[in-house]
Amino acid sequence: MTRDLRKYVQDTNARLIVGALFLLFVIGVGLIYLIYGAGAAMMGLFCLLGAFVPIGLIFLSLYILDWITKRASRD
Repeated sequence: MTRDLRKYVQDTNARLIVGALFLLFVIGVGLIYLIYGAGAAMMGLFCLLGAFVPIGLIFLSLYILDWITKRASRD
Protein backbone atom coordinates (compact mmCIF):
# COMPACT_ATOMS: atom_id res chain seq x y z
CA MET A 1 0.00 0.00 0.00
CA THR A 2 1.43 3.38 -0.98
CA ARG A 3 0.96 6.52 1.03
CA ASP A 4 0.97 10.02 -0.35
CA LEU A 5 3.04 11.84 2.24
CA ARG A 6 2.71 15.22 0.52
CA LYS A 7 -1.08 15.00 0.76
CA TYR A 8 -0.74 13.99 4.42
CA VAL A 9 1.46 17.03 5.14
CA GLN A 10 -1.00 19.35 3.38
CA ASP A 11 -3.94 17.90 5.31
CA THR A 12 -2.07 18.16 8.60
CA ASN A 13 -1.05 21.77 7.95
CA ALA A 14 -4.62 22.70 7.02
CA ARG A 15 -5.95 21.10 10.21
CA LEU A 16 -3.35 22.90 12.33
CA ILE A 17 -4.24 26.25 10.77
CA VAL A 18 -7.97 25.67 11.27
CA GLY A 19 -7.38 24.60 14.88
CA ALA A 20 -5.23 27.63 15.62
CA LEU A 21 -7.80 29.98 14.14
CA PHE A 22 -10.53 28.24 16.13
CA LEU A 23 -8.58 28.69 19.35
CA LEU A 24 -7.79 32.29 18.56
CA PHE A 25 -11.25 33.41 17.51
CA VAL A 26 -13.68 31.22 19.46
CA ILE A 27 -11.78 30.57 22.66
CA GLY A 28 -9.94 33.90 22.75
CA VAL A 29 -12.92 36.10 21.97
CA GLY A 30 -15.11 33.91 24.17
CA LEU A 31 -12.83 34.47 27.14
CA ILE A 32 -12.79 38.20 26.48
CA TYR A 33 -16.58 38.09 26.41
CA LEU A 34 -16.78 36.19 29.70
CA ILE A 35 -14.29 38.42 31.50
CA TYR A 36 -14.93 41.88 30.06
CA GLY A 37 -18.30 41.73 28.30
CA ALA A 38 -19.76 42.02 24.83
CA GLY A 39 -18.26 45.40 23.90
CA ALA A 40 -14.73 44.27 24.61
CA ALA A 41 -15.33 41.00 22.76
CA MET A 42 -16.50 42.88 19.66
CA MET A 43 -13.43 45.13 19.83
CA GLY A 44 -11.20 42.06 20.20
CA LEU A 45 -12.88 40.47 17.19
CA PHE A 46 -12.39 43.62 15.10
CA CYS A 47 -8.75 43.81 16.15
CA LEU A 48 -8.17 40.17 15.20
CA LEU A 49 -9.84 40.66 11.84
CA GLY A 50 -7.84 43.83 11.26
CA ALA A 51 -4.62 41.98 12.03
CA PHE A 52 -5.46 39.30 9.48
CA VAL A 53 -5.99 41.76 6.62
CA PRO A 54 -2.24 42.38 5.99
CA ILE A 55 -1.49 38.69 6.49
CA GLY A 56 -4.17 37.78 3.96
CA LEU A 57 -2.83 40.34 1.49
CA ILE A 58 0.67 38.90 1.81
CA PHE A 59 -0.58 35.34 1.21
CA LEU A 60 -2.70 36.52 -1.72
CA SER A 61 0.25 38.29 -3.34
CA LEU A 62 2.47 35.23 -2.87
CA TYR A 63 -0.22 33.01 -4.40
CA ILE A 64 -0.54 35.33 -7.40
CA LEU A 65 3.23 35.43 -7.86
CA ASP A 66 3.37 31.63 -7.70
CA TRP A 67 0.58 31.38 -10.27
CA ILE A 68 2.38 33.83 -12.59
CA THR A 69 5.70 31.97 -12.36
CA LYS A 70 4.04 28.61 -13.03
CA ARG A 71 2.31 29.99 -16.13
CA ALA A 72 5.53 31.62 -17.35
CA SER A 73 7.55 28.43 -16.92
CA ARG A 74 5.11 26.44 -19.10
CA ASP A 75 6.02 28.45 -22.19
